[in-house]
Amino acid sequence: MGYQVGLTEEAQADLGAVVRFLAEKSPEAAERIGHELLDAALTLTVFPRRGAPVRRRPGMRKLTHRHYLIFYQVNDSAQWVEVVRIWDGRQSPAALRLL
Repeated sequence: MGYQVGLTEEAQADLGAVVRFLAEKSPEAAERIGHELLDAALTLTVFPRRGAPVRRRPGMRKLTHRHYLIFYQVNDSAQWVEVVRIWDGRQSPAALRLL
């Protein structure tokens, strides 16, 4: 049995912001990218350590999909992956706030 994946409220808000922004230009692209980001996060059910460790953030990992970064933490004892943020890598890294 694989790990369970959940998104924090902040990650859900991030995803919503990405989709809303893209929908202004192309609703089809917004829907496609939104699904791709969720699908990428759900791959963590099978491969929870797939992403790279985040420097200076013990326990934090990141997965890259297109221009987006999916930041997450793994709890092995609970077999749980928590997606903390979904970030457009083209934005200023100084604005990114992780736990």
